[in-house]
Amino acid sequence: MRPNKVKRALKRGETVFGTMIADFRMPAIANILAEVGFDFMFIDMEHGPYTIEHVDTLCRVARLAGITPLVRVPDAQYHLMSRPLDAGAQGLMIPRIRSREQVEFIVQSVKYPPFGQRGASVLKGHSDYHAEPVADFVRQANEENLTILQIELKEAIDCIDDLLSVPGVDVALIGPNDLSLSLGIPDQMTHPLLVESVQKVVDSCQRHGVVAGMHIGSIEILQYWMKQGMRMITWSTPLHMMMGAAKAGLQTLRESVQV
Repeated sequence: MRPNKVKRALKRGETVFGTMIADFRMPAIANILAEVGFDFMFIDMEHGPYTIEHVDTLCRVARLAGITPLVRVPDAQYHLMSRPLDAGAQGLMIPRIRSREQVEFIVQSVKYPPFGQRGASVLKGHSDYHAEPVADFVRQANEENLTILQIELKEAIDCIDDLLSVPGVDVALIGPNDLSLSLGIPDQMTHPLLVESVQKVVDSCQRHGVVAGMHIGSIEILQYWMKQGMRMITWSTPLHMMMGAAKAGLQTLRESVQV
């Protein structure tokens, strides 16, 4: 099975950098992000217009390009988690986490026996269509795939130690926009209540051997939380990057017009 470079880097204590695609469906986006130097990309099935066929193609190109493909699924349902993994995703992020029972179900769904109940079909995108003994494949898959909880609800903050103590959880990744909404302080990214809540997650991650991360467009906020120990850094989206560069360039050209 193809090694998961991001999971191995995290195990070595390194920091990894990625972004999230939610609007681009062209396979070349994986090549472009790999060329730029991103370690991973999330394919957003929660808010993006992606079918399982799109995910299959994007994962295949990403794997060949050398960037780790991860998928944010729309919900914690078995079929929504198993199919992206079969297609070649090297990890999943599950949104709206709120209870230990939910996390236990997630781990059961994404892990093969003896650690879970995921159904096995080897000759798929996740094996690069390479035939190998089932026992070897499922052992490697259990070791290589990432299980990422998206922490974006007050309920999750209130029981964070229960969530992160479930065996099989690799990463707790903060969704600060939804978390601020849940806390009643929408879009206030430096509000003391939000900062305190995020710090609780970072502290819990350290207690339970889980990697902390965040997805946000602000480089300054990411830099701050990197200093606090976050190591899975997910910056912006290609759409926002494109719009920002286009706006800045166009403004410069307009200002160059001789009046």
